Amino acid sequence: MATQSPEPPTLADLQHWTWVLGRAQQMMLEQGLEAMETSPSVLPVLPGFNDPATLKRAERFWEDSVTLWHRFLDPQAERPALSPEQAKDKRFRDPAWSEHPVFDWIRQSYFLLADHIQQGVEAVEGLDPRQKEQLRFAAKGFLDAVSPSNFPATNPEVLQRTIETRGENLLKGLQHMLADITSGQLTHTDRSAFELGRNLAATPGKVVKRTDLYELIQYAPTTKKVLATPLVIFPPWINRFYILDLTPEKSFIRWAVEQGITVFVVSWKSADATMGHVEWDHYVAAQVDAIDTVRSLLDVPAVHTVGYCVAGTTLAATLALLKARGQEEKVASATFFTAQVDFERAGDLTLFVDDDQLKMLGSMAPEGFLDGRYLAATFNSLRGRELIWNYVTNNYLLGQDYLPFDLLHWNGDVTNLPARWHLQYLTDLYRDNRLVQPGALSVDGTPIDLGTVTTPAYVQAGREDHIAPAESVWRITHHFKGPLKFVLAGSGHIAGVVNPPAAGKYQYWLNPERVDTLADFIAGATETKGSWWPDWLGWLRDLSDETVKAAGARLPGEGALPALEDAPGTYVRTR
Repeated sequence: MATQSPEPPTLADLQHWTWVLGRAQQMMLEQGLEAMETSPSVLPVLPGFNDPATLKRAERFWEDSVTLWHRFLDPQAERPALSPEQAKDKRFRDPAWSEHPVFDWIRQSYFLLADHIQQGVEAVEGLDPRQKEQLRFAAKGFLDAVSPSNFPATNPEVLQRTIETRGENLLKGLQHMLADITSGQLTHTDRSAFELGRNLAATPGKVVKRTDLYELIQYAPTTKKVLATPLVIFPPWINRFYILDLTPEKSFIRWAVEQGITVFVVSWKSADATMGHVEWDHYVAAQVDAIDTVRSLLDVPAVHTVGYCVAGTTLAATLALLKARGQEEKVASATFFTAQVDFERAGDLTLFVDDDQLKMLGSMAPEGFLDGRYLAATFNSLRGRELIWNYVTNNYLLGQDYLPFDLLHWNGDVTNLPARWHLQYLTDLYRDNRLVQPGALSVDGTPIDLGTVTTPAYVQAGREDHIAPAESVWRITHHFKGPLKFVLAGSGHIAGVVNPPAAGKYQYWLNPERVDTLADFIAGATETKGSWWPDWLGWLRDLSDETVKAAGARLPGEGALPALEDAPGTYVRTR
């Protein structure tokens, strides 16, 4: 006699047995919670494990999980509302995440887990503020890593692509991953799409000086007359200088030249084994040397200066040193692009600075320099969701081709750092905040004090900057004593600076009133759409509008310094 196949369970059956199993587990959980609450002598109370508050959170998490499972089994049940942040989460923008019940449940389960972990972090007591921030950062990094979007079996878009391509996407993604493992660096863009001197760092100019630490590039004028006072730009040596000379339509250097400014830029050498002795004093001395070189070449009493990020921090020390030596008249103005001098509120980067991590850094540089790929990985981890896991999904799992993007090409063009300087910088500034302590730091034997600086300053900060937070950049206004203009730009550490007027993007805020806090500045500020570059140019011309003919030494290689080679030079190409 043939055995009949059992009827498949109905939705009602599934709901019933799920309720039975869920109720059984809930009864056991409640019994365990009650035992731990009423019998502390059996198990000592451990904060974060079985203290009453933790047990209550565990109970709520269980209840929320069961509720979520019931909603999954009942198509008619009302779905929980997403928070605004969850609703715009780009990891889950594929329609299947919300339209397919299984993937909707996976997504909701992840959000539930994330919420409870973050609540648990906030509930931890007995930590100092820095430890709490480290815990928040670690929890965020963990949650970004375990997102279901990062795994092929739980990402509907990856599953669909795998079916459509018969697995070719995974093979192509594996090829991408193996290439990155070989290079030791995550790829963000098509590396073959750009070439220095062709479509990046292509503003015409000449290298007119080369030292063991930097090359000095002078750019060819495009106007018949130029401002009498030239501009010397100091980019950060933790990246290549061409962040300010990307594609022609984005280039700050090209734009400044077109406004009638004689522009020089310092191109720093990527560290090698010959630079193990280099420390901060050498970079300050290099800035002074570049300033003196340009003054002598053009026979001018002073120069305008720009310092970007760490080079802006160093420029502040340079100004204080010149003041202490009675030579402050060498610099007519100083512009700071998202640069910090007071590191009390320096953001997430401070989480990487403690004695153990500093010791580890020292062990990573036996040849006297730190591999730039380490620093790139550190910066990527500050925005892990966008700069790490986004590319894991798109390029490893979906097997997508890399898109050409000049900014990401620059981001991956890393430079090595002198290990001695790097440890000194992290210790003296990020950890101990000594730059703002009068006389606590010396340069070439001369104690410096930022409170003596009276050089006119233009200070730009990015409202969404995660590397140099606006609140931290703002604190420069508490230390300099000269005339100062502060501008808060839309976007972050890079896009907030590299925002040409023709793009019509973002905005900036100005407040002419003298206020004590960034919050007060924002409260009374006026917003202007577009780039802040024209405002900076107006500020520069207000200091001095005198012009001279763009002839003689104003032409690269035509003065006392012969041209050594075409821009962008040799150092920018050295890995």
